[in-house]
Amino acid sequence: MNSLCVLIMAAGKGTRMKSAIPKVLHPVLDNPIIDYVIRNVLSVGIPPENVGVLVGSGGERVEEYLQKKFPEVKILWQHEQLGTGHAVKSALEWWQNYENMIVLNGDLPLMKPESLKELISCCEKNDCTVITFNAENPGAYGRILRGENSVSIIEFKDASESQREIHEVNAGCYAFRVKALHEVIGLITNDNAQKEYYLPDALKLMNERGMSTGAFVMPEEQMQGVNTQSELANVSRVMREEIIARWLNEGVRIVDTGSVYIGVDVVLSPDVVIMPNVQLWGKTTVGTGSIIGSGSILRNATLGRNVNIIAYAVIENSTLNDNVKAGPFCYIRDNTVLEENSFAGKFVELKNSRIGRGSKVPHLSYMGDATLGHDVNIGAGSITCNYDGENKNKTHIGNNCFVGSNTMFVAPVELSDGAATAAGSVITQRVPENSLGVGRARQKNIADWSLRNHHQQHKGEN
Repeated sequence: MNSLCVLIMAAGKGTRMKSAIPKVLHPVLDNPIIDYVIRNVLSVGIPPENVGVLVGSGGERVEEYLQKKFPEVKILWQHEQLGTGHAVKSALEWWQNYENMIVLNGDLPLMKPESLKELISCCEKNDCTVITFNAENPGAYGRILRGENSVSIIEFKDASESQREIHEVNAGCYAFRVKALHEVIGLITNDNAQKEYYLPDALKLMNERGMSTGAFVMPEEQMQGVNTQSELANVSRVMREEIIARWLNEGVRIVDTGSVYIGVDVVLSPDVVIMPNVQLWGKTTVGTGSIIGSGSILRNATLGRNVNIIAYAVIENSTLNDNVKAGPFCYIRDNTVLEENSFAGKFVELKNSRIGRGSKVPHLSYMGDATLGHDVNIGAGSITCNYDGENKNKTHIGNNCFVGSNTMFVAPVELSDGAATAAGSVITQRVPENSLGVGRARQKNIADWSLRNHHQQHKGEN
């Protein structure tokens, strides 16, 4: 496919979105619109260096995103927005080196790779193939006029009453033979009310020169563009429903399909159960037999087999191995790993930590930058004091340790194998193996304090 390039049009202002965010960066589920378009193009085998994205209004933000996500894709600029014909001409120095070119709108996240493959085959048939769809409500779209050996487009404002009855409309995408486009692109004028250069005029110029033109009909649902927040919401709904239907067919049980959101990159196994109001985003993977409880949000989380997320857990960029139990109301983040049969309970936060096999952090605790061995029990209210104002410091807790409730570990510090801490301790030094660490002030009882305090209170009232 080195003779083929794809130009993605992403330079428009997206005025009707009424947002400072460039239109193609608005998210559909958890990825920007442009992300889906580029991934579909790459999925049919087109090399990324053969893909150009034309940016303009807000282009710096689009360019920044693309350089991080798709660094090999070519960034092209339309510094003035003077119409689609001007946009394509702005990229001429890049596309003139290819034999064929597909021009796609950058706001078509629902287009399928299978349809794109069919579109690519059109490059061998005509000098220009315009992409069309049969619109249920064609509105102000340009209508497609089919001749015996050619196709033309008539804009709605110029169409007769009978022509306005036509439901086949211009989708704004094209397949060109580059040589033919190169011949006419400089002849497009801005002799219209908007004083803009329109790419559909290239079709007219080709017909006048006896070049071959045709049309390729796409399914209407795949050509849904995004020009308003309402259209964005509708496209997101369609994609969400498609993803949910796919996982249901793969043996995933989704209790309430109307309240669950699953991102396009999520991977689920058969016999996973997803309860209501769950969100799964990013590169999340869930192993067979796992249950995701209501209200939970997972992003870039890896869950093994038979993991039980009870409810209302937030898990980000972390791994829960087989038979782990977590929740309710826990926050697990920043490369935390829970090994097999471990447990993170209610109102627990784990950050950049490793919880060993069979270890438990049952409730009301914070383990940050900590390593726990196997079969450790963390008492309620215990925390690692990992930040000293400048650096994040490590806490190491060995195997078979027992941590009394409300223990403060002032990192860096170590609790060796078999050691324990007394409840309410502040641990600032290493506790040796099988030892008890006690770090608290000795209790002092003041006799008759309540009687004297009660007397002083009543004296003050007189």
